[in-house]
Amino acid sequence: MAHNPHAPQGQGPEGNYDPAGSTQMFRAFVDEGAPQGRAAAPAQSSSRVGLIVGVIAAVVVIGAVAWLALG
Repeated sequence: MAHNPHAPQGQGPEGNYDPAGSTQMFRAFVDEGAPQGRAAAPAQSSSRVGLIVGVIAAVVVIGAVAWLALG
């Protein structure tokens, strides 16, 4: 395997140091993007409406296929 001079070579006193800071950036992104209070309600409502429309569309398609197959 090739030698990577930027990779940590051992567990020093810093141990879990992240030179790119990606872990810290990810945690900041997750903490910042969490919806609070009322923001979650419309998302639930819209996903429920989408589910109902999808089920109705599936029933219509299955009915049309059955009508064509039996007719």
